[in-house]
Amino acid sequence: MKILLISANRNTLPQPVMPIGACMVAEAAERAGHEVRLLDLMFIRDPFAAVQDAVIGFRPDVVGLSIRNIDNNDMRDPVFFLADLPLMVNTVREHTGAPIILGGAALGVMPEAILRHTGVSCGVIGDGEVVFPLLLERIAEGEPFGDVPGIAYLDHDGFNATRCIDAVAGAACGAPAYGRWVDIAAYRSQLATVPVQTKLGCPFRCVYCTYRKIDGTDQRMADPGSIAGAVRQLAASGLRDIEFVDSVFNAPREHALSLCEALSRTGHRARLQSLELNPRSFDDELVAAMKRAGFVGMGLTAESAADPVLEGLGKGFTSREVHYAAEVVKRGDIPCAWIFLLGGPGETRETVRETLRFAERSVRSRDVAFFNVGIRIYPGTELESIARREGVLTVPPEAMLRPVFYVAPEVEASWIMHEVKRSMADHMNFISADSLGLPFLPTIHRVGFRLGIRPPLWRHTRRIRRGLRMLGMDV
Repeated sequence: MKILLISANRNTLPQPVMPIGACMVAEAAERAGHEVRLLDLMFIRDPFAAVQDAVIGFRPDVVGLSIRNIDNNDMRDPVFFLADLPLMVNTVREHTGAPIILGGAALGVMPEAILRHTGVSCGVIGDGEVVFPLLLERIAEGEPFGDVPGIAYLDHDGFNATRCIDAVAGAACGAPAYGRWVDIAAYRSQLATVPVQTKLGCPFRCVYCTYRKIDGTDQRMADPGSIAGAVRQLAASGLRDIEFVDSVFNAPREHALSLCEALSRTGHRARLQSLELNPRSFDDELVAAMKRAGFVGMGLTAESAADPVLEGLGKGFTSREVHYAAEVVKRGDIPCAWIFLLGGPGETRETVRETLRFAERSVRSRDVAFFNVGIRIYPGTELESIARREGVLTVPPEAMLRPVFYVAPEVEASWIMHEVKRSMADHMNFISADSLGLPFLPTIHRVGFRLGIRPPLWRHTRRIRRGLRMLGMDV
């Protein structure tokens, strides 16, 4: 069959992200014998016209619509990414009677709500590169597909979801041949990295997180040697800025060490980074291995430096491990981005001050600290239950597609934002969600690229903030 895949993500802030999932699904469908075209809407000025032209010109038998995110997770300036999605579905339907299948990470988070929002009756919620070809086989044969594992669908009985395929020991991770599917030059001009995945599944139980809904709980790890080979091939093709996008890079720690050892042996010459490291499995041996492997940036998702909040978030580590991680970072030689999430369960004015004091004292001036205030609440998470018990959340689950946020009742969001801004005034290496939503960020990316700057851009936070201050901008 002829398969048209549409990557609907158009969000370029803080930087555009290559659609790894859609590209991997495209290659899986092609391996299954189908003729596949991928339409990436990231840099297209008129997406509806592009969709119309693709449908009319390609005349697909099936249209797959990939949705990456529901919103921007920013309580202060929320942006709902799915507002135009029903119009896009209607544009497809105006020009073809081919079945439409939804997919992407967003669908795994809220499948029923997104299906109803778009008016589409079927979507993939399991591993797309496995499930989508199975679904296409049923469609090609004209057979019912309600028992295909890893799908969600609406019928006359309402919403249904089938059990995902059992996890296997290995995972078909790595990286697709991006150059075949997307405009590499456009992404690179905005300092986008090349996503590579080394594992699927998340064993952690953070109260707010949706990774377990998207990837499942059982970890499926790719062979370190095959990942190192994929990195070498990408770098040889000129794609040297590579980011590992696992839910947690260093869990399990042994897999991360094995990967670093394999990378060290390849001579790949890539610039590597991962912004998803957990303080619990973080030590000098790992950082040294990452340095030998070619890492030029890393991120620690500490979230807080106060034990009541870490416990309330279900992080599985304590403030002692956060402080130890800071000492490890200081002894190492890899730039680090610290990620903090303020306002979670157990947060008070004192715990906010404790986290800010930690950042002010322990985050090196060459590194960056990112602060987000308020936590997006998703249906089915423990945070939803907490928010309802505390009276923070009253809307029904079906109304939570548009973003709703949690802030602990013991502290006001406006006060937290004020304290973060006060700390930012004295620390040019601190940024907030406001900084990541600046409309001129794409221009900074393009200028930086032309000047020879390479990712991660956050390494230059101090210089950028100082320069913008000189121009009269308080960011």
